[in-house]
Amino acid sequence: MSSGIRIRRMTPEDVPAAAALEQACFSEPWSEHAYLRTLADENALYLVAEDENGELVGMCGVLDILGEGDISNVAVAKPFRRQKVAERMLKELLARGKERGITAYTLEVRASNEAALGLYEKFGFVSEGRRKNFYNKPVEDALILWKR
Repeated sequence: MSSGIRIRRMTPEDVPAAAALEQACFSEPWSEHAYLRTLADENALYLVAEDENGELVGMCGVLDILGEGDISNVAVAKPFRRQKVAERMLKELLARGKERGITAYTLEVRASNEAALGLYEKFGFVSEGRRKNFYNKPVEDALILWKR
């Protein structure tokens, strides 16, 4: 269960494990270089979830763009899915974002990703649009969700 999971801010030392998790979860993963560049941005806030052994099992991030948060890279390792890890990370991300002055959040999600859609709806996100063929491998539309 997720009770032994700790949520904390991502550090540059986490980048290799974050990139490996990204590779396992997404068809078009970010590189280590992309993570390092993002972590260096003062407007970026990235969190990781680690298990009791200190292994990175989840991550998520937000980029603060003039008080609006663009959420990206929400990922959880397969053995830890359906244990509320993503829910705990998102809750923490939204709380920390609020402390920074973020008043609205947006994200894109694959139209077929029912688990993610259910999670985001639980936090008050609503679909406000669609990006046609936004994703590749496989090609699929993205739903644009907002929490205002």
